[in-house]
Amino acid sequence: MKGKSHPTNDVTLSTSTSPSILDVIDQVNASRRRFVQGGVGGVALASAGGLTLGGLISTVHAAPVPPGPGFPGIGFESVPAMRAPVADRVTVPLGYTVQAFVAWGDPIAPGGTAFAGDASETAAQQMLQFGAHNDGMHFFPFASRDGSVDSNRGVLCVNNEYTHEEILFPDGQVGNGYTIAKTRKSQAAHGVSVLEARKIRGNWSVVKGSRYGRRLTANTFMTVSGPAAGHALMKTVEYTIADTGSTPTGNSSDGRVAYGTINNCANGYTPWGTYLTCEENFNGNFGSKSVVDTGTSTEIGKLNRRYGISAAGFGYRWHETDPRFDVVTNPNEPHLFGWVVEVDPFNPGSTPVKRTALGRFKHESVQYVVDTASRIAFYMGDDERNEYIYKFVAARKFNAARPALNRNLLDTGTLYVARFNADLTGQWIALTPDTIGLDGVALRANPNFAGADDAEVQAKILIKTRMAADAVGATMMDRPEWTGARPRINGFDEVEVYCTLTNNNRRGTTTPSSNAADGSTAAGSARPPVDAANPREDNVYGHIIRWRETGKTVTASSFTWDLFVQNGDSATTKVAKPTNDYKGNIVADPAGSADFGAPDGLWFDDFGRLWVQTDQAGNATGDWVNIGANCMVCADPNTGTTRRFLTAPPNAEVTGVTMTPDGKTMFVGLQHPGEDSTAANPTAFSNWPQSQWAVKADGVTPLPAGRPRSSVVVITKDDGGIIGS
Repeated sequence: MKGKSHPTNDVTLSTSTSPSILDVIDQVNASRRRFVQGGVGGVALASAGGLTLGGLISTVHAAPVPPGPGFPGIGFESVPAMRAPVADRVTVPLGYTVQAFVAWGDPIAPGGTAFAGDASETAAQQMLQFGAHNDGMHFFPFASRDGSVDSNRGVLCVNNEYTHEEILFPDGQVGNGYTIAKTRKSQAAHGVSVLEARKIRGNWSVVKGSRYGRRLTANTFMTVSGPAAGHALMKTVEYTIADTGSTPTGNSSDGRVAYGTINNCANGYTPWGTYLTCEENFNGNFGSKSVVDTGTSTEIGKLNRRYGISAAGFGYRWHETDPRFDVVTNPNEPHLFGWVVEVDPFNPGSTPVKRTALGRFKHESVQYVVDTASRIAFYMGDDERNEYIYKFVAARKFNAARPALNRNLLDTGTLYVARFNADLTGQWIALTPDTIGLDGVALRANPNFAGADDAEVQAKILIKTRMAADAVGATMMDRPEWTGARPRINGFDEVEVYCTLTNNNRRGTTTPSSNAADGSTAAGSARPPVDAANPREDNVYGHIIRWRETGKTVTASSFTWDLFVQNGDSATTKVAKPTNDYKGNIVADPAGSADFGAPDGLWFDDFGRLWVQTDQAGNATGDWVNIGANCMVCADPNTGTTRRFLTAPPNAEVTGVTMTPDGKTMFVGLQHPGEDSTAANPTAFSNWPQSQWAVKADGVTPLPAGRPRSSVVVITKDDGGIIGS
């Protein structure tokens, strides 16, 4: 829990008659209690005392965080919270340098043109430029001549989650009418940017004419594989897609092809060298000029309801000019989205593959773990209030000696959903035809999934993953986002996985309700009561949960878990609720010096440091007046001790992080700086990155003004050492 002013761990802050998480910890057996108290739950509370937050911050300087099992220590002091007025810049600790690396509109593929600064680029130009609103990313190093990995050259794959239409076009979304040209440019700014990154004479730059540079967009041809491929719900109206519009051919697809990937949020990668991009809020890109079926009496209506498909969507207007995104004209098209897409970063001519065995939901990220028996699993969160945590266990073992044999490993296996029990144990529930639901019958007999044979039943389970999780009684979570696995190094040998739970302002509010077992609940609409895994009502600051697989194997059907941290503002004046003091329990030295909330991105580097990124309003007002703008922190997984490493410009989310193999270069994403600006005044809230730098990290390429630009920055340590050391 967090600082010196917090009560000791034999005192509960709750006045409720329901057991608090501390009471639950006291009730479990000794071995499980050691796991919980070995993290934040025990260490921080045991150190609580009577010093005031203000006194600590003004008089104490932080010492380095010492190393521990599987953790090399933290060598920097926290940077101050970026409180209002938020400076239009990125800050990092003393001894580090941050530079702009690549920004929306920069050329990354052969023929790409430089960013104009006034959003005058066409869709065709955007197709060769870095996409908008970058998110998750991964660095794939080239091999050196001696066969080792090269930390100075690699392919960087970066997700492009969404677009801000008011700055994407010179006149915004409304000016001069909404046209197919605007739709195509917006679609071209979505997806994935693949670029070559190279360090020459100490400077990092994008290799602009690289053969590896390419864009995957909302219209890129892809294949569909796995158990759901070819199912009737995956067959859509077939269109000829051109710059001037989408024209129906009069045929339907075979359910094994798809065009495009959208709302690409976080990511993953595989040990055989491919990139995994995750489709999250795809529902918001669809709409209709007609009434959309969201009833519970039809299969399409129920699917639309459970996945949040509506006529208005998120305000995109693609459906007005592109019938492929009109869900009345083309009702099955949304079923081609919400998947994990596998991409070969080193083969520009390869076709991306949507892997349906991993389930269809709002994928936030995907984290692999290979256990000592070479079994491999992928852990995932569904980013919406009241959704679930999943894992996919491949049927075949990972073959490290022959990577080519792993290429279709993601097509066959078992998808599981998590149930977290109050005694700090949990179960993985298989989402298969013979799994018994809450109604006492197998899923194959459930009307939502019934089919001609078990192959069709399994296909429906995967297309309707959320509804299958409802049916088996999985635990509803507070927006499960990024997952991360702790490296098994330096004496640490557990399979330990973490997941950020960003927030849920509906948790514990009236009138209580849960996702209906029949899959009929509208997306994000339930108001679940507090439970052990989500113990705070009105959970505005979020928390991070973690679990260890039984037997240290990814094939385990059970696990033990605890709460790594409950986020909060230690100086808040918000009126406490029976289950929520809003102060959280973050461990920091000085106490309160690393408060953060709305945890989103989560990633372990290869050395065992845990990095967490945040996603809140970013303007340092309201609930965030003390916490300040969005940030990235570094934490010790053994004790929970946390340091703030980076703060963001106004209204910008910190999201996406990766390192070179030597750990000496870190790439970090900053998304939507100056969010909510208008076409009339695009720099009303921010002009970053131009406000901070005149040129990029290469020392040559200018950064034009005129629009705030989502960007990736590159961070190095001034002494040439490993980031975080």
